[in-house]
Amino acid sequence: MNVQQVKQRFGIIGNAPQLNRALEVAMQVAPTDISVLVTGESGTGKEIIPQVIHHLSARKHGEYIAVNCGAIPEGTIDSELFGHEKGAFTGASGSRQGYFEVANGGTIFLDEVAELPMPTQVRLLRVLETGEFIRVGSSKVLKTNVRVVAATNENMQKAISTGKFREDLFYRLSTVPIQLPALRLRQDDIHLLFRKFAHDFADKYRMPSVKLTPDAVTMIQSYSWPGNIRQLKNLVEQLSVIETEREINGVILSNYLVVQQETMPTKVGGGGEQSTDNFSEREIMYKFLFDMKKDLTDLKKLVVEIIQQGGAAVMNGEQSAYVSRLYQEVNDNQGLSARILPPSNNDNFRTENHNFSVDEEAYEVHEEVEESLSLEDREKELISKALEKHKGKRKYAAAELGISERTLYRKIKEYNLDL
Repeated sequence: MNVQQVKQRFGIIGNAPQLNRALEVAMQVAPTDISVLVTGESGTGKEIIPQVIHHLSARKHGEYIAVNCGAIPEGTIDSELFGHEKGAFTGASGSRQGYFEVANGGTIFLDEVAELPMPTQVRLLRVLETGEFIRVGSSKVLKTNVRVVAATNENMQKAISTGKFREDLFYRLSTVPIQLPALRLRQDDIHLLFRKFAHDFADKYRMPSVKLTPDAVTMIQSYSWPGNIRQLKNLVEQLSVIETEREINGVILSNYLVVQQETMPTKVGGGGEQSTDNFSEREIMYKFLFDMKKDLTDLKKLVVEIIQQGGAAVMNGEQSAYVSRLYQEVNDNQGLSARILPPSNNDNFRTENHNFSVDEEAYEVHEEVEESLSLEDREKELISKALEKHKGKRKYAAAELGISERTLYRKIKEYNLDL
């Protein structure tokens, strides 16, 4: 059986070299009893690899049990994996077989293996090395012959260094490591997956399949997909159910991608830390411009004071440093200094010996430009025009402005715009 036949059998979509390599390794190790550790970001489809390994091995007629280690409470996971005897703990009214006993002769898939508590890791290491385990509340040693395939989306080296995961268990599990690529690294596969999911949901909901226009295809291929295949599948299902149009263009698609990006936590580094800052780039830009406007207003007040003193004044060191700093900031911010302040070689603006001479004409130029920098009025005008253009439909107006519909709704309330 080759890679293409494996893809057809297990419904795997894509031709990315990293994906093909992962499947090739899985096929090579399947006939053996070697432990395998599958790594990759959340949502990349790591659960398919242990299924391939099990069904291509001599254990294919045995039990295949998938265990989500992160979903089982710490107090009961030993009982789930290794079983318990009657009276071993409160509520243990009878003896029970664990997964390692039930799956004897088969395969166990331990998903999110990095979430195992430390005492359970010790028990797991013993099973991997000797095939022996003891039920909770018992002293009798039992034997099992189980193939273990584990998976994790964590940085295992960091988990080891912080004492969260045993190093010896890591090396025992990862005899053969298999890395699954993130969806953003499979650019050519994204549209194939979209079409597959669209067809599946069309059958499920008994409706025509959604299709993407060329600009929408480009958009999904350039998107980062932090939730990987799981996020893409959810997006296709939303489009299939919510949209009345079966042809999805870039404007429609952008609304869903913006919403998903705003609600999707942003991972920082490999430790799983997340940022709750959901400001859009446009909002950050506005904040920056408002801060710059405040500095320019302060500079204007200082110039007015100079004019009121007869057109010339000698500034002290603190005033001079402040004005110099503001002027430099303006000069560095996209050339706005040319519109707001006279050029440094103008006779009306001298910095020698901290003597600034500003005539009335130069001040008038500054004030006229200052009045034109009313970002609130400009933003209000743009929002009004977008709403008028799209006949009050916020979704399309938000797409036109490049902001989320939620942000547009907040701006409408802030400016008391009548729809």
